Order: sequence, then structure tokens, then C-alpha cells
Amino acid sequence: MIVAAESATGAASLVQSAAEGGTGLVQSVDWLAIAPPVTVAAVALVVLVADLFVPAARKPLLGYGAVAGLVAALALLIPLHEGDRSTFCLTTGTHACSYTADHFTLVIQALVLGGALLTALLSIGDTRKLPAGEFWFLLLSSAAGAALLPASRDLATLVVALEVASLPAFALVGIKRGDRRSSEAALKFFLSSVVATAVMLLGVSFVYAATGTLHLTEIAARLDDVPGQLSTLAEAGVALTLVGFAFKTAAAPFHFWVPDTYVGAPLPIAAYLSVVGKAVGFSGLILVTVVAFPSYADVWGPALAVLAALTMTVGNVAALRQSATRARSAVRLLAWSSVAQAGYLLVPIAAAAYAGDRQIGSTVAYALMYAVVNLGAFAVAALVARTHPGNRIADYRGLYATRPLAALAMGFFLLCLAGLPPGIIGLFAKVTVFSSAVDAGLGWLAVVMAVNVVIALYYYLRWTAALFRGPAEDGVEQPVTPRRTPAPLTAAIVLTAVAGIALSGAPQTVLRFAGVNLF
Repeated sequence: MIVAAESATGAASLVQSAAEGGTGLVQSVDWLAIAPPVTVAAVALVVLVADLFVPAARKPLLGYGAVAGLVAALALLIPLHEGDRSTFCLTTGTHACSYTADHFTLVIQALVLGGALLTALLSIGDTRKLPAGEFWFLLLSSAAGAALLPASRDLATLVVALEVASLPAFALVGIKRGDRRSSEAALKFFLSSVVATAVMLLGVSFVYAATGTLHLTEIAARLDDVPGQLSTLAEAGVALTLVGFAFKTAAAPFHFWVPDTYVGAPLPIAAYLSVVGKAVGFSGLILVTVVAFPSYADVWGPALAVLAALTMTVGNVAALRQSATRARSAVRLLAWSSVAQAGYLLVPIAAAAYAGDRQIGSTVAYALMYAVVNLGAFAVAALVARTHPGNRIADYRGLYATRPLAALAMGFFLLCLAGLPPGIIGLFAKVTVFSSAVDAGLGWLAVVMAVNVVIALYYYLRWTAALFRGPAEDGVEQPVTPRRTPAPLTAAIVLTAVAGIALSGAPQTVLRFAGVNLF
């Protein structure tokens, strides 16, 4: 109803403009600006149709086709590096657009498409028992929605993109047919996401009722002059919209679905959710707070600061409680770690309410670091799972003796997450987030973050130390017969390790992002 009302209003304005001799009804489309998400969506359809004709023995070709499509979409970002293109704009003189390819959009699109590419590499060879056509179609469809979301500049497009990214993910989590754990994870993920979407849509409807528009820039302008009788409605709309995105970002206390979902999902999909799913939620949260609701910074700023402190504390304390010998404890610890990392990512967004939207660069910089090293950690976990299906932390003991390069890579990824050398990029990313809190006058939040970073050192270093200890003790699951490591899995580990080392060698990259206004 909201979309229909907005469309009707826009159409009426266009008709009136045309009648007065203004611009025509037909808007031009900048096909290059929308090329990355459109390419991914087109490849998804091609893969789905091709699945009907490709024989079972050649199904892996579908995976390589998906990889090629994601590489092409990433390549299409290069011509857009200037970051000043918009399309699907109103022609009534307001300069409000529904799709904008600015620097923020391009960075997040590079992150989500790169994350989807690495997920695809992890999945090739790990989808033998899964329906190949459906798997690749769902993954590419979700990636297309994830690439569309950071470019969305009206609430209707934003919600549609969010759901296009989320709905295929439900099916991907539960795609292991006959697996009770997978079905349970998909159900929990689905129910929590549906509740979040319902709450968000209610908030969006309140915002539309108070402002009469869905375009983010127009909302920002009209919220400054909301009639007194609608001020409560506008405040409720802002609050409910933020609650909906808190579910999507796995911020405490809306994080309860994360551990079971990651454990029940196929390992590549758990990696995808931990990085791409999180990037989708945070980019949407940034757009609604910084672009649409700046006049309500006194509402969402303190709320996000409290959520950040609570989220990082809950995630780290829960990660401390993970037993090394519990089945799938490695994935469960990475899940709780991702909750804690979400708390760090929230800090600069909260700081933006006090010190301006330049602080958003710190969140983007931290997200880039986290995406690379967390995907690398999941890639090594996928490698270990080939010989230790239980994937317990204890199974990583002595990994250096059997797979020295994998152990070194895993140790590097964990140290980056902890913010310790030689993971210089993790240290610099945490420093920029810490600085954003201090610059915004949120000293108490900086103290909470410092305490949580120290807490996290224990479980990251414990896992790192296990990699280089002696062989596993009696009672620990014995490995099954090792199989040849698929080349795409090796490529995923190598790519993430090289990217992490390159970023650690050039930490000024993080500082550059943290000091630039991306909008």
C-alpha cells in the first residue's frame, strides 16, 4: 500500500509537470550504474535455466558459471569509481533518486560481491549432496539483493533489496534435505527475520505517514518540519525502523538466531551470512540513520551506543563459554565472535549522531577488514571439516604438523580478529573504531570496547595456540581419511590470506577510509 501510494503520488506529479511543459514522463536509466546487481541477477536466471539441461556429471560447471558472473559484476564496479551516478530520479525538481552509485555504494558492493565470490569458491566441491541449480540460483539471487541495497535511496527499494537478500538465505540455510539441524536453523532464521521485517515495515509506514515521501533525502528534509500532531508518529516510526535493522545486524538482544543458524547451515553459507548478511544489515542501518533520520540523532545515537556496548559484551562472554570438545564448537565460536564484532561495527554509527557522518568511514573500514579475515577463518574451517566432520576447536590442535600453511593462515586470521600483530590491519581497524567513540565524546563506550577487546584476546589466543601444540589427546575425534583439497577451496584460503597480508602491509588504507566522507 505504501509503495502504491508513493507511486501514485509520483505519477500524479509527473503528469502535472508534463502538462505544464516540463520534463516528460519517461525517465532515462543509467544502465552502467545498475550493471553490477543486474549482472548477478541475470547470471542467476541463466544458471537456473541451464540446470535443466546440464547432465549430473557436469553440474560443477554451474558453480564456475556463478563465479564468472560474480567476477564480471566486480569488474563492472571499475568504471563507476568516480562514485557520482544516480538513476531512477524524480523529475519534479527535487533531485531525489531511488538508486545512487556513490562511494559508499561502491565500497559496500565490492564487499558483498567479493564475499559472495569467496562463498562460491568455498561451495564448489562442497555441494555434491545439494541441488546444484537451486543452490547457485539462491546464492546469486541473495547477492544481487545485497548489491542493490547500498545503492537504495528510498525506503521501498531499501526494503525490497533487503528481502531479496534475505529470502534466498532462508532456503540456503535449510537446503540440506533430511538434516534436522539444518531445518531447525532455517526455521529460527526465518521466524526472526519475518518479525524484524514486520516491525520495520510498521516503522516505515509511520515515517511515510508523517512525511508523505519514501525518498531518504526528502524524509530528512521533511522530518525537520513535522507537524506537532505527527511528531509522536514520526518518533515511533524511527524507533521501529531501527529495531527492525537491529534484528538484521544481529545486535543484542536480537541476536538469538545467530549461533544455531550458523551451526545448522552449510559451512559456506554460514560464512556468507557472517559477512555479506552483516554488511547488508549495517549498510541499511547507515542509510536510514545518517541519510534519512539525521534530525533524530538524539534518539538513535544513544540507542545505538547502548546496543553496541551490549552486543560486544554478550558476544564475547558467550564465546568464552565455548567448550573445545563440543561438536561444532569452532563454528559456534565464530558465530559468537561475529556477534561481538557487530558491536564494534555499531560504535562509529552511534558516534555519527554526535560527530557527523564522517565517522561512518570507520565502520566501512572495519567491515572490510572483518570480511577478509572472517571469510578466511571459515575457509580454513571448511578445510578442517573435510577430515574432522565434528569441527571442534580441539580438532585444530596440532594442525601445524599436518597442514602448516593452513595453520599459519588460520593463526593470522585469528590474530587479525583479536587486533594483535602480525594482524596489523585488525589493530588499525580497532584503533579507528576506538577513536571514533572518543572523538564523539563517548568515553564510556570506548572503555567498554577496550574491556571487550581484552576479553576477546583469551579465546582468540587459546585457539591460535592450539594450532601449534602437539598432536591431539586421546578422546578427541580421530580424522577420517583425508581427501584431496579442491582447488577452489585452496584458492579461497590463498586469496583471503594474501588480501589480509596486503592490508596489514598498508594499514593506511583503513585510515584513509576512516577519514573520508563516503556520501
